[in-house]
Amino acid sequence: MYQVPDQSGRLAVVTGANSGTGKAAATALAAAGARTVLAVRTPAKGEAARADILAAHPGADVEVRRLDLADLSSVAAFAEGLIADGAPLDLLVNNAGVMMPPVRHETADGFELQFGSNFLGPFALTVRLLPLLLRAPAPRVATMSSGMAARGAIRFGDFDFTTGYRPIPAYAQSKLGNLMMTGHLADLAAARGWPLLSTAAHPGSARTNLQTTGPTMGGRAPLLISVLARIMPSQDAAGGARPLLRAATDPDAAQGAYYGPRWGLVGPAVPARLPRPARDKEVAARLWTEAERLTGTAVPAAR
Repeated sequence: MYQVPDQSGRLAVVTGANSGTGKAAATALAAAGARTVLAVRTPAKGEAARADILAAHPGADVEVRRLDLADLSSVAAFAEGLIADGAPLDLLVNNAGVMMPPVRHETADGFELQFGSNFLGPFALTVRLLPLLLRAPAPRVATMSSGMAARGAIRFGDFDFTTGYRPIPAYAQSKLGNLMMTGHLADLAAARGWPLLSTAAHPGSARTNLQTTGPTMGGRAPLLISVLARIMPSQDAAGGARPLLRAATDPDAAQGAYYGPRWGLVGPAVPARLPRPARDKEVAARLWTEAERLTGTAVPAAR
């Protein structure tokens, strides 16, 4: 089983850290000595998670900050708060997400909820925090994707499913976007000589509230999801977090590394093969440009 190495002296931000894989990852990082920021939409839930972490690890350094990835103004405010603090950011863990609401919802900025929360929000957060990340000696961005990314396609003509919304393709697109963001950020880091490492993971089949909250937002869960939830092998949130923790902390991780459970749905965290759609660098570069436009954020021009 993968063991998180010593994280003493490092600052980590974990999104969606009040429950599920995010809470499990934040707990492991804090236990390993990282100063850990729980970036959560609902501060009261974040404080409850913080209390749980401190009960298990009394010496941990954990704080709660509000972040709503479905609201780009909240993303900007969160990033500005960290930048004002001035401390270099060693690790950003893009974990938070929403999964397959049966009816179409929109973010505060008018994007389809999954595209906005799972992809555009983490994209904007990552770009806004790059100045802090690049001040750290060995920064890393680890992003949670999904095995569903293999079924995804980027709908450049209608990212937001304004017509013909279907929860599974919308979710798959957002998670493919996560992998394309990871890969393009890795390419940028290599091209510009940044010390930053960009990695990704998928949790396999993990029993968290992601599988219950999203599919019941405003309607009945898709039949396929309901059936699979009953018959598929699964693991707990800590098991689902292990690939993400390896992506975030493995000292031997390569640029663009991708991790998942050994047997696809469950098992120890091991290197995973990128799905074919995620290997298209031209599409990834085009998506990155579109994401900059849609979020109003941009990587500074190379000097």
